[in-house]
Amino acid sequence: MHLPDDLQIALTQVLQTNSARSLTRTADDLSQRYRAGHSQDRHTFLHTQEDIIAYAAYRLPATFAAIYAALTAIQARRPDWQPRTLLDAGAGPGTAMWAATTVWPTLEHVTLLERDRHMLNLGQKLALHADSQAVKQARWRSVDLTGQWEETQHDLVICSYVLGELPQAKREAIHEHLWTCTGDTLLFVEPGTPRGFELIRTVRTQLLAKGTTVIAPCPHDNVCPIQENDWCHFAQRINRTKLHRSVKGATLTYEDEKFSYVAISRTPGLPIAGRVIRHPQKRSGHIRMELCTPEGLRTTTIARSAGQIYPKAQDLNWGAAIEEMDI
Repeated sequence: MHLPDDLQIALTQVLQTNSARSLTRTADDLSQRYRAGHSQDRHTFLHTQEDIIAYAAYRLPATFAAIYAALTAIQARRPDWQPRTLLDAGAGPGTAMWAATTVWPTLEHVTLLERDRHMLNLGQKLALHADSQAVKQARWRSVDLTGQWEETQHDLVICSYVLGELPQAKREAIHEHLWTCTGDTLLFVEPGTPRGFELIRTVRTQLLAKGTTVIAPCPHDNVCPIQENDWCHFAQRINRTKLHRSVKGATLTYEDEKFSYVAISRTPGLPIAGRVIRHPQKRSGHIRMELCTPEGLRTTTIARSAGQIYPKAQDLNWGAAIEEMDI
């Protein structure tokens, strides 16, 4: 997938305020700070406006891809749902807002909560180039999620790449606060790592105890069947622009962002029989798939001799929903 044209233009316009060499050098410095042990909280290693711009160049496309993938999974379970209002909590430069308005162009009102003034400033600059009026007219609030704040209910609430930055002692209260701000569906997205998944599993367990339902990725509201030495995650490919490759010092024209997510809702979605939770192993004459189903984890092998089921299985990719368990 590609970034939307208007977001590509916006990012290019903002990045042009810094030379490619300067962006590359700053991005390399940020990577060094990551490796020095500050990867849990971006606010501990983003100190200047230049840091923020380099961070956006380095990370915005990949985070957009992950959030977009999660939102399209929600849309598949709720095809008739058209959210009108969005709350982006811990918004950064507004990446989730751009993804949501791409999936649902009918969004009318967007509110973004972000504590870093440099990040908020960057987000507002990017929004100037948007085609969507909801993005252009979005309401930005300087808010620290760990502090005291209030918001009205919004149809859709997104909290992406934020849980790992929250103090452990305050996470549960913030999860519940976000739920009270949710009129319909609340989406959490985290890196596709064991720690990221554990954060997702924790908030899933907490909010399901309140009588909610999971829209995606899970095909059920049961206890998560993933074992402690494993983790559930997915991947979305995003094409890199020339500048993006330069900033990352990369040669490939694409990257795969791995992420974990859960969408909790007040409204059930269309039922599915399972979800593919690993890359299908496509071999000569058969396909082997790992599935999550309402009955638990399942490994299935579909042989070429299975008739029409086989070509259907060939079209299934990692993360795909299975509507009927005929495979």
